[in-house]
Amino acid sequence: MANSHGQTSTPSAVVSASDVRKVYTQGSNPGRIARALGRSPPPTISAVDTVSLAVSQEEIVGLAGPSGSGKSTLLHILAGLEHPTEGTVTFQGTELAALSRRGRTRHRLEHIGIVFQHFHLLNSLSARANVALPLVELGVGKRQRRQRATDLLERVGLGDRITHRPGELSGGERQRVAIARALVTDPALVVADEPTGELDTDTGRTILQEFQRVAENRAVVLASHDRETLDICDRLLRLRDGSIADRTSRGEITG
Repeated sequence: MANSHGQTSTPSAVVSASDVRKVYTQGSNPGRIARALGRSPPPTISAVDTVSLAVSQEEIVGLAGPSGSGKSTLLHILAGLEHPTEGTVTFQGTELAALSRRGRTRHRLEHIGIVFQHFHLLNSLSARANVALPLVELGVGKRQRRQRATDLLERVGLGDRITHRPGELSGGERQRVAIARALVTDPALVVADEPTGELDTDTGRTILQEFQRVAENRAVVLASHDRETLDICDRLLRLRDGSIADRTSRGEITG
């Protein structure tokens, strides 16, 4: 059933958010402590303000907007890295707030692939070991996780870089390792924050082709300032001051 924003949880949605807000308190004293001390509560910042959206399988949704508009915060809320102050996030019919802390951690490991802007690879580990890390957390056997990581690195064109460490790889190769790691658990949702932000034009285009392949059987959400990145999206949400200021479809994005 649609809410007043026209974006709700639907049977086909992989992830949906309904009227989510994220408010941060400035200063060191939380409001409750300040009130107990007879002081005025510290000011707050609304990073995400009453946002609703739903993302379906085989769909790429882009989040655009200036720095500080709420893109990264909304991305983290959808991925379960942060919890909204208000509103609900539902993943394939399960409301994330209903899960225990351990359950939410397990949920992220099993169902969410995250590609960070700065890769977040461990320099002491090989490309294959970096890709396999989520499987280690899930208790998958060594032989199976090595094979899964090897297969994914070959899929992203790094079959000859399996034993190389991040310091021995180019920026584009490190990003592909990060994508392979995001896919190693076969997640239903992949989120990426500025996935081409540190890459040259040609390498960035190669990475975007990878995301288009990823979206063939998953939901993908990308946060970016880059026009070429946003051009691959099926839908684009432009954020301003934490709210969705505009929604456009693929045909309108490139217009």
